[in-house]
Amino acid sequence: MLQFLVRRLIGAFVIIFLIGAFTFFLFYTIPQDFAELSCGRNCTPENIAVIRENLGLDQPITTQFWEFMSGIVTGRDFTQGHCSAPCLGMSFDTGEFVWDSIMDRFPLTLSLTVGGLVIFLALGLGSGLLAAWKRGTVADKLVSGASIVLSSFQIYFLGPIVLGIFVYQSGILDNPKYEPFTENPLAWAAGMIIPWCVMATIFTAQYTRMARSTMIEQLQEEHVRTARAKGMKQRYVFFRYAWRGSLIPIVTILGIDLSALLSGAVVTEFTFDLAGIGRLAVDSSLTKDLPVTMGVMLFGAFFILLLNILVDLAYAYIDPRVRLS
Repeated sequence: MLQFLVRRLIGAFVIIFLIGAFTFFLFYTIPQDFAELSCGRNCTPENIAVIRENLGLDQPITTQFWEFMSGIVTGRDFTQGHCSAPCLGMSFDTGEFVWDSIMDRFPLTLSLTVGGLVIFLALGLGSGLLAAWKRGTVADKLVSGASIVLSSFQIYFLGPIVLGIFVYQSGILDNPKYEPFTENPLAWAAGMIIPWCVMATIFTAQYTRMARSTMIEQLQEEHVRTARAKGMKQRYVFFRYAWRGSLIPIVTILGIDLSALLSGAVVTEFTFDLAGIGRLAVDSSLTKDLPVTMGVMLFGAFFILLLNILVDLAYAYIDPRVRLS
């Protein structure tokens, strides 16, 4: 187990370094003076020269890249002050430290992810298990049909419909907004309920179909049929043997979905006008804000790699037949 974690962690650091290098040098192929971009209107050549020196843009590209990557571990010094590790640089557009900007947006993105996760896992896995348990019955057909219909929806299509019905016409719910959970839990839930439900509607369909198909497949396995032949109750066999084996593909897809959501649910945040990490990534790309774009990409890569490692560890816990070695 320890050797596995060490290998994966070393591989994760290498991948993050390569992603940072690729992004950094790719953006420097753009024929644009970043000091001029950060200077704004009514900018003089003297101001541009000062900004270029403050941002370190007067140094060789290799030196800038090394300072950026080493700053993640040790921090960096700017004329505006010291940037503590993990330092992802300073925004060309706002002059703020990138890590601080990401951390300001992360609670909203985390709230979207956690709330939606709880809802779509409860509904998706529950309905999928019901469909597998009642295979071939009316309940199975209703659940399967509903999942097919819901899977054709998209957030940018369903979101405005829900807003129009429950916010603008009836006024039953307030327009989505973020309130810190620590300040007012009820306001936090009320502001996120519409995005949660819309996200859950889309993801529930996917997990319903997956839970149903994997459960039906597991029920045909030899160890499940052996347990039945020994006279064990159907309910016990269903949850003790088949359910555990069906979790592996579900956990795999869950790790991918979670990493995508935590690194920025772009469509969801734009649909409901929420300023999360996904919105920050798009805005920084439009303004050619290299440090912010790189910071968001590395932040997203970190979660993707972390959740992949956790998924591999979960395999060994869910199914004893899987050995990490």
